[in-house]
Amino acid sequence: MPVITISRMFGSGGSDVAARVADGLGWTLLDNALVDRVAARLGRTPVEVQAIEERVPSLAERLADALALGSPEILSPALSAPLPPTEERLLEVTERVIDDAVARGPVVLVGRGAQSYLAQRTDALHVFCYASRPALIARVVQREGIPAEEAARRVDETNKRREQYVRRYWQRSWHAPENYHLCVNTEWLGTDGAGDLIVQVARERLA
Repeated sequence: MPVITISRMFGSGGSDVAARVADGLGWTLLDNALVDRVAARLGRTPVEVQAIEERVPSLAERLADALALGSPEILSPALSAPLPPTEERLLEVTERVIDDAVARGPVVLVGRGAQSYLAQRTDALHVFCYASRPALIARVVQREGIPAEEAARRVDETNKRREQYVRRYWQRSWHAPENYHLCVNTEWLGTDGAGDLIVQVARERLA
């Protein structure tokens, strides 16, 4: 089944673009719903799953996890208590959810490393949504009603985490244009214009 992946800079409006693409093509959209499905399989809430995605495990947690896998009997009661799902476990479940969604397709997938995981598929269109840093910050200020300084911090930190996540698990650059079929400037095109352009390309190349 054909699939479109939408990778997006935080603040670029990529989720709005994905929704317009899915609506224009009549395809299934998995954005927040992807997180919901992963959370359900892990027996966690979507908020907990997003927290795992957005944080770096401490050294103590990594050691405890490694020991639990190797020799659980040597752990102290405090360390042997149930741990939250590791990022590796989260990745495994996310990939399974993506596989299921693609099998049922056609589908538009937002974020979660889908572009890297599905990089070798010939029936996929991989898209990257970007904008200038001032435009990213301005959109976050407007969308979330926070000061510009806080918006700038969130933009920089979130985009840095996304780059690190993709590089750590797939040894690819998240924002490198050569890893995408189409890069769209939402500052210039607007989210509607970007979505319409992607729909046009999808109809021509995935028909």
